[in-house]
Amino acid sequence: MNEDFGPDFITITDEDGNEFELEYVDTIEYNGQVYMAFFPADTGEEDKEEEEGLIILKSIVVDGEEQLSTLDSEEELEEVYDQFMEALFQEEDEEQ
Repeated sequence: MNEDFGPDFITITDEDGNEFELEYVDTIEYNGQVYMAFFPADTGEEDKEEEEGLIILKSIVVDGEEQLSTLDSEEELEEVYDQFMEALFQEEDEEQ
């Protein structure tokens, strides 16, 4: 995704029908699986109880349609999070 025109946003709907807007950060492939990283979009709500960090979802195919899904385990989340951090820091080093 190209940042020349600003950040990219998507809206996702959870299993309870709640919609969330997310700002796209990056995509990586790890162990044959595609993962995408997002930050929660700034909705202007100042009374948030806690700041949320990086949200990682994986791309899966269900009935021939690509969907985003949560990760299966804390171990998978930690491994993929480490991969995203490594990629982000590598990009910063290359820019300098």
